[in-house]
Amino acid sequence: MASKESTQRRAQRIRRQIKKVAGERPRLSVYRSSKNIYAQIIDDAKGHTLAAASTLEKDLRGNLKTGADVAAAAAIGKLIAERAAKAGVKEVVFDRGPYIYHGRVKALADAAREGGLDF
Repeated sequence: MASKESTQRRAQRIRRQIKKVAGERPRLSVYRSSKNIYAQIIDDAKGHTLAAASTLEKDLRGNLKTGADVAAAAAIGKLIAERAAKAGVKEVVFDRGPYIYHGRVKALADAAREGGLDF
């Protein structure tokens, strides 16, 4: 199991690489806990969150079996893509944080792409 310190170092390393290639694009940040998944679109230049979605929202909780599976992550990916379109965001850079691009993180990214976000 990775220590908290090594997890934070990995996340900072990924974020540093993202800043090099991001340009003016906002960042789609993913946080994955053991029971839920969260996604935010962040404008780093202004320091504002443009759109957010999570499995804790009331309208989603009734429809999902659990917040910690691939189906829930895909639903959050679709929802964040819809909210990004309303906010006028079409292109983002994907920030997976310290998580491997596999399982729930990949499902969220794939659903966001299908919803119209370009990475």
